[in-house]
Amino acid sequence: MEKKRILEDGLLEQYLTGELSSELHDLVEKALQEDADLKAQFDALEEDFQRMGLEQAITPPEHVRTNLQKRLEQTERRKLNWFPLSIAAGLALIFALSAFWLYGRWQNAENKLNSLQSQTTELQKRIETLESDYQLTSTHLESINNVDVVPLVLYGNHRAPNAKAVAYINHKSKLVIINPKGLPSLPENKTYQMWSDVEGVMIDMGTLSTDEELITLKYIDNAESLNITIEPVGGNDHPTVEQLVSYLSI
Repeated sequence: MEKKRILEDGLLEQYLTGELSSELHDLVEKALQEDADLKAQFDALEEDFQRMGLEQAITPPEHVRTNLQKRLEQTERRKLNWFPLSIAAGLALIFALSAFWLYGRWQNAENKLNSLQSQTTELQKRIETLESDYQLTSTHLESINNVDVVPLVLYGNHRAPNAKAVAYINHKSKLVIINPKGLPSLPENKTYQMWSDVEGVMIDMGTLSTDEELITLKYIDNAESLNITIEPVGGNDHPTVEQLVSYLSI
């Protein structure tokens, strides 16, 4: 089976998710065994799916769960043993001590409640952040799993021999999503920037942060190649050619 058909028809994604017929499954598997570049693109795609799938769960801290459970339990009634009413001095003393003890308990309970409320508020913020991240990740997953998406692997050159980034391009919807996690970290005053070459003119697609999992960039019509350079923080209006770290014809 031709490599071009496998990429354009999205057969790599369907092979990964088990959606292919047995005949197509065998053909794609044979192609992966025979084509090292195709196998590298599949490995990168599989790595992205696995990584994003593991980032969706959260376990709240044990002490927060324990405190929440304790606050829901019914407070145990405490029985007070009174001395005979005939001993006035004893009653007065017991009353004073009991009031002092109860006040201390109330203060302690109020402090614990405030602490619990603070922890609950922080947990709620974390849950809201995770829900937002989950929605964004789900949207990205739907986008890169589309049958019209073509995954491309950009390997580093001699300036960054271990660098790797994966681009997911949908020419029909004009969407470009990049996974830059395989790029080496840069100093704080530097960033990666991607460019499209259109008839010899390099057009800015956007900057890449290695702290992010998936980044949506500008789609450039009639692009002949994808290029990644190292630029000052904030990006540049023209590529620094001597800082080119990756290039791929498309």
